This record gives sequence, C-alpha cells and structure tokens, in this order.
Amino acid sequence: MPPQILLIEDEDRMRQVIAMQISDLDLLIHEASDGAQALDIFDNQTIHLVITDIKLPKVSGMEILAHVKERNPDIPVIVITAYGSIENAVQAIREGAFDYVTKPFKEETLRESVKKALKVSRLAHEVRYLRQEIEDKFTFKNIVGDSPKICEVLELAGSVSHTDTSVLITGESGTGKELLSRATHMNSPRSSGPFSTVNCAAIPSSLLEAELFGYEKGAFTGAHKQVKGKFEMASGGTLFLDEIGDMELDVQAKFLRILETQQFERLGGSKTITADVRIIAATNKDLWQMVQDKTFREDLFYRINVFPIQIPPLRERKEDIYPLSQHFIREFSKAFGKKPPSLSDSGLKKLLAYPWKGNIRELKNVLERAMILCTTDVIMPDHLILNPYQEKAIDTLPLDKLIPMMIGDGLEALENRCIAFAMEQAGNNVSKAARILGISRATLRYRLEKSEKT
Repeated sequence: MPPQILLIEDEDRMRQVIAMQISDLDLLIHEASDGAQALDIFDNQTIHLVITDIKLPKVSGMEILAHVKERNPDIPVIVITAYGSIENAVQAIREGAFDYVTKPFKEETLRESVKKALKVSRLAHEVRYLRQEIEDKFTFKNIVGDSPKICEVLELAGSVSHTDTSVLITGESGTGKELLSRATHMNSPRSSGPFSTVNCAAIPSSLLEAELFGYEKGAFTGAHKQVKGKFEMASGGTLFLDEIGDMELDVQAKFLRILETQQFERLGGSKTITADVRIIAATNKDLWQMVQDKTFREDLFYRINVFPIQIPPLRERKEDIYPLSQHFIREFSKAFGKKPPSLSDSGLKKLLAYPWKGNIRELKNVLERAMILCTTDVIMPDHLILNPYQEKAIDTLPLDKLIPMMIGDGLEALENRCIAFAMEQAGNNVSKAARILGISRATLRYRLEKSEKT
C-alpha cells in the first residue's frame, strides 16, 4: 500500500494544485479543508506525512502539529505559510515540524520536501520495527526454562535490572550470558540507550585499550581519524564486557580508574571525557581464583562483582532441555519454512542422557542439524547427531564417579541402583550401559530380567 498523506488547506484551488503537484509520487492523498476535519482523518487513518497550512478554520495548523507530535512524534509535518509570515514557520520548526514552504512556492520545492519527509518517515518506521524486534527478542520471557535454578537467575536479573548496579554474570560457555545481559539492559531505565559490546577475548591486548577508550587522529600509526571508543559510545546505556577474565592487567588498571570516575581520555588526546555508563561483565573463568593467582586485580573484581549472577550449566537443569528443544524446533521451522516436527520420546531420552559440555549453544546446533536431516514429522534419535567424544566420555567414566555409594541398603538394592543409573546415563541402550558397568551385555540382560521379576 502506498504512503498515506494528509493534505490540509482551506483554499480549494490551492489544495487541488498541491495534490496535483505530488500526484505522481505514488501516494494516497487524504484532503481536508479545515482543522477539525483533518483531526478526524488523522485519528482514523494510518497517516505517514501531514502537509498543513498554518492558518485554518476551526483548528489551526499549529494545533494540528501539536496533535500529530503528541500521537506519533515520528510522523513528519510540512507546514505551508504565506510570504511574510516566516516567524510562524520558525515557530513550527521549533515545535517539531519537519519543513516549511512559503506561498507562492515552486513545484519542485514542495516535491523535494515531500520525498525527504517520506524517506524520514520510512526510516523511522523501520527503526521502530527493528527496536520492537530487539525488545521482543531480548526479554526475560524469551529466556526459556522452568527449572528452579533458571527461575532464580531470572529473579535476580529482574531485581537488578531497574538499577545502575554493576553486574557480573558467570557461567560456562554457551549458557546464555550475553542473552541475559541484553535482557537486563532492555528491562532497565537505560533501555532507550545503546547496548555496546566488547569481547575482551577476541581483541588483542594492544588494541583493547583503543577499542574501549577510542583514539585521536595521529595517536599511532594508522590512526588517520578520530575514533570514539565503546565506553564513550555506551554513554546513557550499558557496556557489556564479555570474557572480562581475558583482559590484561595493564588494561585492567586503566579500566578500574575509569569505572570509578566515569572519565577518560582518548588515546593520544588530553581532553577529559565524561560518560554515563552501566557495566555488565561476563566470564566463564573463576575470577576469584585468578585474583589469588595475581592474574586479575582484586580491586577491579570487587568493583564489577557488586551483583553476581551465576548461570548453571545445562546438565544441572535437565528439566529445561525439553522446553528449549521445543523453542529451537519452532525457531528453525520458521527459518526453514517447514511444519514443526515433534520430538520423539526416544529422541528426548537421548538428549537427556547427554552431558552438554557446550550447553545451550550445543543443543541449538544439534537441533538445527536434526531439522535439516528430519524429512518426516517426528525427530528420531538418528536425527540427533551428538559429539561422539562426549558420548565416549560417558562410556569410560569409572563407576565410583557415577554412583553415589550408599552403605546399609544391601548389596541387591545397591546393584539395582547402579543398573538403573547406568541405563539412565546410556539412554536405555543396553550395550552402552553394560560398558559403563564393566560387564557383558548378556550379564546385564540377565540382571535386568532378574530385577523385573523381584
């Protein structure tokens, strides 16, 4: 559908001329001869641009401008004013008008103003749409899981999101640390500000300082222009420091000073810059142990560890594997343009028996492969290609690491418990369970049949 224009002009002849001058721009033009009629059209149509005379009967052009900006500030308004009334046009610009043209005006002047205004309107719509997409994606509701551990994580993040307190998110790779940090930002008073990310592990130490604080032209070889750093660009929003445990000690010292003062200088510069930034850091390392090893500054640790949140690995919240799987199946079905298949019980058992060293990221990859391989309406175990090295690790684990030895229940009860545990770890695969127990398949079959009879 073409863009819809609201044209407001009380002189019929002038309104017809304006409509004719822009008629070839592929527009749907709504015409109004007075302000009251214009407001009724605006409130009942999807308008992308308003063109209005300043002087109108019933409701003035300035009142229409105020009404439009109150309802939707992104809709541009072009005001038309008589020659000699420039002060009215200037006042309209101050109050939010996009542009003004004075009577009599050249046809091309109006056409160029309309084209520019429609471009701005389209870009504003795209920005709103993309922002809504981001807000919908990075919300606590989209962090999938019902386990008590993940619910506790979400409760903590929700509590701290409404503050400016520094947050340290810890957890293994692939547990969703960045997703949680973005959700914390999007649910904070800073959500309209930027969310700037620095991966401390991906940037060499020699370049990390320039990435964080920026540099002036000529600060070093190759610095051909002034560049703002991520800290400065995050002002009014949040700076997410991913893998902060990989930050070198010399950069840690400089960063600590900036955290305390919110002031810094770009490399090669002498001007002090102030930035209002909230810090959320994340790491998969044990920072406290690094403090003991003198590889991470203790004062910086306390500065960023004001509100710690630890995300548990997937193997410690296996009740979340099924809802996560369903979420990824729906996501990939939409991306691949196919009907979402169901996950078979045997497929789910295979997923539950796997250790998930790569956590949620690994589960997502496994299900993406499964969606490609599955040509039916059910995902079967054969579609779920797991890391053979991790599966082998389960097979060769010593029994005393797998079974909590409880003394006093009797040998037969302990034996049944060992068998049940091994079968669970093996996904009810008898051969694999026999390897875990260190017995033959025939022996395990015999003991299973024996336990079923008792």
